[in-house]
Amino acid sequence: MNRRESDEMLAAEYALGTLRGNARLHFERRLKTDSVLASQVGKWQSIWSGLDIGITPIPPPESVWKRIELNLPRYSSFRRHIRNYIAWGVAAGIGVLSLSSWFHWRTPELKPLVVLNGTNQVSWVVSSDRQRKIVRITPLGLAAIPVGKSLELWLIPVGHKPVAIGLVNENGMSQFYLADADLVKGTTIAISLEPLGGSPNQQPTGPVLYSGELVL
Repeated sequence: MNRRESDEMLAAEYALGTLRGNARLHFERRLKTDSVLASQVGKWQSIWSGLDIGITPIPPPESVWKRIELNLPRYSSFRRHIRNYIAWGVAAGIGVLSLSSWFHWRTPELKPLVVLNGTNQVSWVVSSDRQRKIVRITPLGLAAIPVGKSLELWLIPVGHKPVAIGLVNENGMSQFYLADADLVKGTTIAISLEPLGGSPNQQPTGPVLYSGELVL
């Protein structure tokens, strides 16, 4: 497994919540400076969100209860009570699991923040969640870019250098998790044309094609 495949797997585990201990701490440190990794996490968060929607609990067949009863002491009233407790425990467990899953994986509500405009006919809608940590950018039209080039998203806080967020899909929605950047009033959001794979030095090297300023 190469580094790219390993990072993709770690991003999926992190978004799912199964990455634990020192591995998670190390991953979060990398997440603060690696915009590509943050983009991968945002993608997997979008994929995992809402996995429990539409899942219907399936009760165990009667044969399972009978096998459990056969292994219990031969006291009918005791067996009935045990069966009731087991049924209650199973139902409670399913309820807790479903509730925690819903709270953890429900799709966050994203609201439009700003529209990025450029010199051509294409615009981009930037949306975010209430905490402004998840950013989704969607093109209104088809953005044609030269062969061998990539579009890269940047945040430019007032009085500070641009912060690389990640590569943008020119033909569809892109979603990012802001590990160490803030969407505050006055921040400029921009998309620049970069070499294939993104800027080589964490700063824009090509022309800015689209931009917009946060006013809220």
